[in-house]
This record gives sequence, structure tokens and C-alpha cells, in this order.
Amino acid sequence: MVRVPPPRSGLGWRRILVLVGVILLIAGCAVLMLVTLGERLGLTALVVGVVAAILPVPVLVACFLWLDRYEPEPIKYLVFCFSWGAAVSTYASLNVNTLASRVFESAGLSDSLVAVLVAPFIEELTKALGPILLLLFRRREWSGITDGIVYCGMSAIGFAMVENILYLGGLGYAEGASEYGPATGTMNVIAIFITRVLISGFAHPLFTSMTGVGLGIAARSADRVVRIAAPLAGLLLAMILHGTWNLAPTLVQQTGQPLILLYSYISLMVPIFLGMVGLAIWLRGWEGRLTERRLPDYVRAGWLTPPEVAALSSLGRRHAARQWARRIAGVEGLRAMRSFQHTATRLALLRDGLVRGLDAKPAQLARSVAEERQLLDAMMAARQVFVGRDPQVPVGVWDGTRYHLTFPDGTRRAVAAPSEPVVPIPVVLTPPAPVSGWVGGYAPAGPYGTGGPPPRRW
Repeated sequence: MVRVPPPRSGLGWRRILVLVGVILLIAGCAVLMLVTLGERLGLTALVVGVVAAILPVPVLVACFLWLDRYEPEPIKYLVFCFSWGAAVSTYASLNVNTLASRVFESAGLSDSLVAVLVAPFIEELTKALGPILLLLFRRREWSGITDGIVYCGMSAIGFAMVENILYLGGLGYAEGASEYGPATGTMNVIAIFITRVLISGFAHPLFTSMTGVGLGIAARSADRVVRIAAPLAGLLLAMILHGTWNLAPTLVQQTGQPLILLYSYISLMVPIFLGMVGLAIWLRGWEGRLTERRLPDYVRAGWLTPPEVAALSSLGRRHAARQWARRIAGVEGLRAMRSFQHTATRLALLRDGLVRGLDAKPAQLARSVAEERQLLDAMMAARQVFVGRDPQVPVGVWDGTRYHLTFPDGTRRAVAAPSEPVVPIPVVLTPPAPVSGWVGGYAPAGPYGTGGPPPRRW
């Protein structure tokens, strides 16, 4: 048995400095961006732009939260990515695009080329930097591609909101009101809202989600080449798609053929959007199927029962398990089952990372073993709320291979686990016997050989 040192606690002074620096950077860029918007638009146009730009944000955020239902991300990280996109990315992109426009004009080139040759690159790069920082300093919060799409999507939503303020408040209300009055300004806002928000409001999240796919692949890979190449490939694809989309209105402006925009929308944006929706739905199901692949290790070790794993494999089964827990243990049972499900998903992801070899260094492995034990303890605490409280289910004990059921007549029988477990039947667990040669500390065989779990007391 290989002994691993206990993980060190605390953020460390370097991480604290980075955290403080990032907070100050976001706050500073937010203030500078607000001042810039106020100077460019004026107070009335700024208010109109802010109100109109905020309207689609809850809908877009809800879509990404729906995608992340199996293992919801911490709110603080979602807020960080949104704030990064809304403040840092927009301020940096606005200044770079403005500077590029002046350079192009001085060179005798049309500033409309900025939208094709400059904006896609600086905007996608800056939108991605926030999630990249999160991956570098909080990699353990990344469960895979789904998290990459969610984090990058939140950054893109923040960016799109502030960009829409410029379009809705500046090109929309301010220009219309200054030329023909407030009524014309309002009509301009409605027209731009329809084209930029209702028709193509998903554009920025769609582009940046390509980077999210690359970051998600990197987060779940132990190969150094993949960790570098996947994010770069995703970022490059995001830039190409963004530039291609911006090329359409530029061609319309140069040729006077508005149908170019319609053709590019139908042939480019719609197929990519539908493809990403399909990928997102498949990935959401993959997180559920991951519990079926990884948690049986803990079933064989005696930490979980087959029905509990079966009840985690889909959102429908999870909902049924929560309703069952509420029926037999009330609101407390519902909360306990919800906590049990979220913790089990994190355990499956942690186990998957151990099997993949993501934590190869002794310190990383020690941290994973400690986290594994914490997750198991949390699951055991949650299941005590609803285990053995259903009068419709015979009293049973799971020993890792069979059920030992006590029936109403007092007889006790050993019953093998069925191939399709009835969902849910949480039963009492016997302490698992130590088994050598396990990945991590508490589940069966793998490459590290750190030994089996210590005996548990119930």
C-alpha cells in the first residue's frame, strides 16, 4: 500500500494575489467601460440601451443553466465569467477595435474591414481568457466539455450584453433621436433588437462555445499535447466562425445585396447552432451515463447500492428519486436526495479523472483521495435521511454483491442484484472490506495502488 501525504489547505499567497488582481481588473474595466458608454451615448441613450440589452440575458443564462443540471457550477464562477466578458473583454476589444479602425483609415482602407480582420480575433481571445484563468487555477471545478461550454457561454453573454448597449443605445436610440426625435429613436431600438437579439442573439455564445469545447477536452485529458492543442483549435474555430459571420454584413454594405446576410444566416449559423444544440444535449446525457460507468466501482466496494446508481443515470430517474425521497421523508428528504445526487455526480467525475490519470503527482493524488473521502462521507450523511424509512420496501442490507432482505414474516433471504434494479431502493450498507490496488483510496483496481478504504462505523 502506498501512503500519500494529506493535502495542504489554504489558497496560498500567490493565489490570493491573483484573485485580488483579477477582482481589481474586472472592477476597473467595468468602471472604465461605464464611463466610456456614458460619454459616447449620453445618459438617456445609455439607460435605453441598458434596459433593452438586459432583456435577453435571463433567457440566455437559463439555457446554459439548463444544460448544467447534472452538476451545477458554483455561482461565483459563473458570475466571474459573466463579469469578465461584460467588463474586461468588452473594454479591451473596444479599444483594440477603435485603434485598428484608425490605422485602417490612415492606410486608406475601409474601417469595415475591422469587423472581419480584427474584431473576431481580439473579441474571441479576450472572452476566452476568463474561462482559461478559471481552468488554470480551478481545474478541479471542470467536469468536461459541458463546463467549458457553460463558462465560455457566460463570458460571451456578458460581452454580448454590453455590445448590445452600444448598438441599441448608440446606433439605435441616440442616432435616431438626434436626427428625427425620440419616436424614431425608439423605432430604431425595436428594429435593432429584432435583428441583433431575437434573430442572432445566440451568435456570441455560439462562437465562444467552440473555445469552451476545446477547454473542456483539455480539462479531462492527461495528454499534455491535447491540453495545449484542443483549446487552441477551439479558439481558432471560434475566430473563424466569428469572422465569417461578420463578413456577411460587410459584403452587404459593399455590394448592396441584403440577401447575402440571409443566405449566410441559413447556410452557416442555423446548421452550426443546431449542431451545437445537439452536442449540448448529448453531453448532458453523457454526464448521467458517466455515473453508470464509474460509480459501480463503489457498489462493488459496498459504498453504494445498484438502485442508487441506476437512479442517477437520467434526469427523469433523478426526478423520480427526489419525489420518492419527499414522499417518505418530507422536504428534508427532498433536500437530502438532491444533495446526494449532486455529490454522486462529482464523485463520478472525480473517479473518472483518477482513472484517466489527470492527477499523477503525489500532491494531486493526495488531494483527490481526500476529496473522494469527503464526497463519500457527504453521500452517506445524505442517504441516512431517507434510508430504511419506506414502509413499502422490505428491510434490506447490501454487502457489495447481494441483498439480505428481511420480509414481513420475519424470514431473511439473500437475493442477487437484478440486471435492471428497481429504482429507487436505498438499503443499509455493511462496512466495505479493505481491498488493495485501488485508484485513489476508496474504489477498486487502477494504476496507482494506493490501497483500500479504512473500516467505516455506522
